[in-house]
Amino acid sequence: MTSEAEARAPHPNPPPQGGEGVGERKRILTGVRPTGALHLGHYVGALENWIRLQREYECFFLIADFQVSDHADDISRVKGNAFEVALDWLAVGLDPQGSHFEIESLVPQHAELTTWLSWWVPLGMLQRNPTLKAEMAGLEGDSVPVAFFNYPMMQAANILMPKAHLVPVGEDQLPHIELTREIARRFNRTFNVDLFPIPEPLVGRVPRLVGVDGNAKMSKSLNNAIYLGDDAATVTQKVRGMYTDPTRLRATDPGHVEGNPVFMYHDAFNPNVEEVDDLKARYVEGKVGDVEVKTKLAAALNAFLDPIREKRAYFASHPNEVREALAAGTAHASKVADATMREVRDAMGLNYLG
Repeated sequence: MTSEAEARAPHPNPPPQGGEGVGERKRILTGVRPTGALHLGHYVGALENWIRLQREYECFFLIADFQVSDHADDISRVKGNAFEVALDWLAVGLDPQGSHFEIESLVPQHAELTTWLSWWVPLGMLQRNPTLKAEMAGLEGDSVPVAFFNYPMMQAANILMPKAHLVPVGEDQLPHIELTREIARRFNRTFNVDLFPIPEPLVGRVPRLVGVDGNAKMSKSLNNAIYLGDDAATVTQKVRGMYTDPTRLRATDPGHVEGNPVFMYHDAFNPNVEEVDDLKARYVEGKVGDVEVKTKLAAALNAFLDPIREKRAYFASHPNEVREALAAGTAHASKVADATMREVRDAMGLNYLG
């Protein structure tokens, strides 16, 4: 049996497939779309694993600005959002000295590889992607841009460009990783090469963190998120308004812990296991009110976020360091992309001038 403390520990690192030479670090490619600052769901779903693995792997952390077609009406926001993402990465402890912060659109090889790979992917395969279908449900059919169908292809190209072996992602991204694996197999099989490793996904410790409203995963668009940069007062206010157990009308009523967002957050962020277990026991017995449970959650969240806020404030006041991290990482990613695309063109017999 797995203890509760063990269940809260990060997932073990699975052995990735594919390989570099003996003694070389294997590679990770992962990233986010620059739709704004990052939140607690990003942390437990992905960032926590990125931090843990950045010394073991050569990591490419991608700001996927090609993939924000939903910002077409206000594209000027993308640059500022990209800076916010980089701030959060630095604040949580991602190290640009050992990893590579990359801006997707500044490495045009991503678009080239996307185009070539799309030759072998039927539209039906994209339309059956459950993540894509769920996102399309919120869009009007005639207004869905072509770029919306392109972005799963581009995600595959992003992952394959540095020949990534491992992709730490949120649970909702698993269909995209499976698509990438299939594309890698098809390319290798079609051209009788072993060019692309078959990447493995790694889901975060908390696969899907619900929002403070309890109705869906934490999301900026749903206005139900606690951000890594939120100040203490804002965090406390959001916690006070959190959805709990709708069947519990009074503090003396027996409550439900299972599926209760407040206790999900306690499990994810409160390191005081004894305190959490005590709160759960008393909640089930109707011996503790939501006010106490939420007060202790707010304290735990603010203790967790304090060092992140401090580092974020530092980098916000030193923007050149942020830009330097992005420039250096993008330059390195460009060199890797050049090498990969030479191999891709060689495999396809398309090095016209070579």
